[in-house]
Amino acid sequence: MSPTATATAGTLITVAPTGAEHAKADLPQLPTTLDEVVSTAVRCQAAGASLIHLHIRDDAHAPTLDGGYLKAAVDAVREATDLVVQLSTGGSVHDPLEARLTVLDAEPDSCSLTCGTTNFGDDVFLNPWPFISELYVQARDREVVPEFELFDLGHVHALRRLLDTHGLPFGGRVHVDFVTGVPGGMPATTAALMAGVSMLPAEVTSWSATGIGRGHLPVMAAALSAGGHLRVGMEDNVVFRRGHVVEHNDELVARAAEMATLMQRPPLTCDETRELLAIKDRRRPAAA
Repeated sequence: MSPTATATAGTLITVAPTGAEHAKADLPQLPTTLDEVVSTAVRCQAAGASLIHLHIRDDAHAPTLDGGYLKAAVDAVREATDLVVQLSTGGSVHDPLEARLTVLDAEPDSCSLTCGTTNFGDDVFLNPWPFISELYVQARDREVVPEFELFDLGHVHALRRLLDTHGLPFGGRVHVDFVTGVPGGMPATTAALMAGVSMLPAEVTSWSATGIGRGHLPVMAAALSAGGHLRVGMEDNVVFRRGHVVEHNDELVARAAEMATLMQRPPLTCDETRELLAIKDRRRPAAA
């Protein structure tokens, strides 16, 4: 792993506000409408987030990969904030591979790219090599920066294969996110996270970590102490503390920002994150 992967003085905080698993009926505060997503983005940027990872819902609050919904969300968040807008190419575990490739048509700044198939609770999150290879190439051709999602140590090896096969992604930076605590993936422990970090290819320039559910705080602390960045949000965790359900994503962002600041690695600004990840600036210039 490159020395620059741990040299950042600040912390990139990603917010994943919605996901594809939670039902609106069970969590009315889950942001699923366009207005709710935009409001969440504004509040989370103010709390310290600089990147937003979006799963989109339709008018019935069900996960969708419909291009109209995706493009509307990207444009609206980009208009209202300076956040780096990242779309999930995972969708839900039931979405076909062909539909997941069309996510890039919405022109996000970044996209997720999961580096292998994993058991996902009772389901299978399918990411065969031909699909991830095609997504990698398409993202580079469209000048979209991928975030490599690693659910298991085998995915680190697959990232090595991608880099060897296709070279560096658009922008030349390689940013990964360890997703820990999914039933079927790597556990949300410091030991598992550090094992993954120790295996990262030298081309990796930055990494972050996500702890699902109860792994949220331990993984956050481990990542901060080891020079990594953070992903938080209701996609991954809906309990703020025992007896207190998360009421808004900015609660989780604010806590992450406080912890990062205490660790003398305060939140990066949106512009600093764009520089860290080599994001193409798709924002509209301000009116004269």
